[in-house]
Amino acid sequence: MCATCGCDQPGMIKITNVRDALFPQLHHHGHTHNHNDEHQHNPKRTQVDLEQDILQKNNLLAERNRGYFEAKEITAFNLVSSPGSGKTALLECTLRDLGQELNFYVIEGDQQTTNDADRIAKYNTPVIQINTGKGCHLDATMVKDALSELKPKEHSVVFIENIGNLVCPSMFDLGEQKRIVIISVTEGEDKPLKYPDMFAGSQLCIINKIDLLPYLKFDLPKLIEYAKRINPQLEFIELSCSSGEGLEQWYTWLKRQLATTEIVS
Repeated sequence: MCATCGCDQPGMIKITNVRDALFPQLHHHGHTHNHNDEHQHNPKRTQVDLEQDILQKNNLLAERNRGYFEAKEITAFNLVSSPGSGKTALLECTLRDLGQELNFYVIEGDQQTTNDADRIAKYNTPVIQINTGKGCHLDATMVKDALSELKPKEHSVVFIENIGNLVCPSMFDLGEQKRIVIISVTEGEDKPLKYPDMFAGSQLCIINKIDLLPYLKFDLPKLIEYAKRINPQLEFIELSCSSGEGLEQWYTWLKRQLATTEIVS
């Protein structure tokens, strides 16, 4: 998995047998003693669980980001999804339709290229591209550095478009007020069951590309049922960035989340 988020590091592994984990050379199976005899001679053998919070630094910086947003009355949204679900297309629609009404800033995350940032810049919206190289997610430090470049005004809206990945980004708090998970109908309806952490940590699920439903074998009610198993409080909006269906519902939800009424000019 990811070499930067720590999901392949020993600190994320729960060790239940400290003796064998630390001294494996002392416990090879080439011996002749009886395991039952050993356990009988050690009736008070204790199981110890060792865990390490590798996210402590990130969480501290995320709280600082959150304090920054609150102090400036900025509303920040973290957009997460698998690749190709339509995060950038949703941003384009939003900037096109609400750009005269709201002050938007965008942080774009990708492993390589400035393609998405170039698309956003066409709407005269301040945007910063973060390229993570081999990294598969944004973290709170990256967002802090991007904010120092963007310098968003008070009473504005910051969209953070995370890297397309339903696993590692779920672990990293960026300091946002709301996390929005986007899934398209071209994906399987069992995504919430396969990637429960992402859906458990989100407040809104946008179901995109519903104009394609007549052409696909996609069980929309089943998707919602699965997602509610993971997160009963999760809200849902069904829309299509291509046809425009459902976008007004998204805009209504968005305005409802804004930190202060002054954000709407």
